[in-house]
Formats: sequence, structure tokens, C-alpha cells
Amino acid sequence: MRRFPVVATTVVVLAIAAMIALGLWQLLDRRPQKLAFLQQLAGNPTKPPVPFPAVPDDSLLFRRTSATCMPPVTVKLAGAGASGFRALATCGSGLIVQLGTMRDPKAKPVWGGGQVAGYISHAPDGRSLIGSLFDHRPQAMMLVAGTPPEGLQPNAAPDLDSVPNNHLAYGVQWFFFAAVAAIIYVLAMRRRTR
Repeated sequence: MRRFPVVATTVVVLAIAAMIALGLWQLLDRRPQKLAFLQQLAGNPTKPPVPFPAVPDDSLLFRRTSATCMPPVTVKLAGAGASGFRALATCGSGLIVQLGTMRDPKAKPVWGGGQVAGYISHAPDGRSLIGSLFDHRPQAMMLVAGTPPEGLQPNAAPDLDSVPNNHLAYGVQWFFFAAVAAIIYVLAMRRRTR
């Protein structure tokens, strides 16, 4: 009779326990935190305006704000899904302003800067999923203009659906991984005893 695989069994049991712990963490800790955060963000558009933040602060998402875009100003287009393309202005101070949207991908919007008011949102993030695992800098903020310059369509209102809330799916995913690991282990043990 073969010896019982103590090391392999220990590794599998520890891996399954870790996966279950991660699933519970997502459901019992991270998910309630995200729901409370989303509730806070839902009230942000009705709060008084704040100065545009000098450093990224997610608690200020969707708050009304204003800032001055100082030259030099460069404007480029970025995809905006069903809205077509959004015109993003980068100001001399590093401030990013989403001016508005347009349908023509070849258009060259011109805006010289100045005072702009709107709400705070996340700036586009060019980091890949794998890159973000190693780069823990917070996502940059941008000012979404409330009134677009001439020739551009207005920006959409703040949308809570743009803030990801995947913690329920992550929790279920970890429990699924734990179940798969247990099933594979049981099948391997049955095959071993034959």
C-alpha cells in the first residue's frame, strides 16, 4: 500500500483554506466597504464645490469643482464608447480636463484654456492590468467640464456605474477555485488508491 501523501495533502488543504479566506474577505470586508463608498459617492454631486485636488483622492469623485487651465494646452481625442470620442485637454500645470464629446474621430478641437467648472472624475489610466499589480500609484483625477466649448457635445453626468464593484463576483470566484481544487484532489486520491 502506498504511503499517504502528507506534503501534497497539506499544500492542498492550505491552498483551499486560503481561497476560502479570500472569498470571505471579499464578501464580508471588501464588499461592505465598497457599498459604503458608493453610497458616499452618490451624495457627492449635491455637496458644495471643492477646489480641484492637488493629489488624487477617490472620496472626492463626482464632487463639483473648478480650476484654471494654464497654457500650454494640448487637446487630444480618446474613445468614449457610445458617446463617440471625448476631447481631453492637458494643461501646462498637469491638470486634465474632459472638455466634451464628439463623433468625428478626425476632428481637431481647439481650446486655449482658462477657467473651467464641472465635477471630479478619474482620468484615463493607460496602465495594463498586470502593470497595475506592480504600480500602486492612485489613478489620476481629471475635471469633467460642465459646459463644453463650442463644437463639442456636453459630457455625461456623474455615473456610479463607472466605479467598479466586483467584490461579490470575486468572492464567488474564490469559493469556486476552492471547490475545483478539492474536486481535483479527491479525484487524484481516488486514482492513486486504485
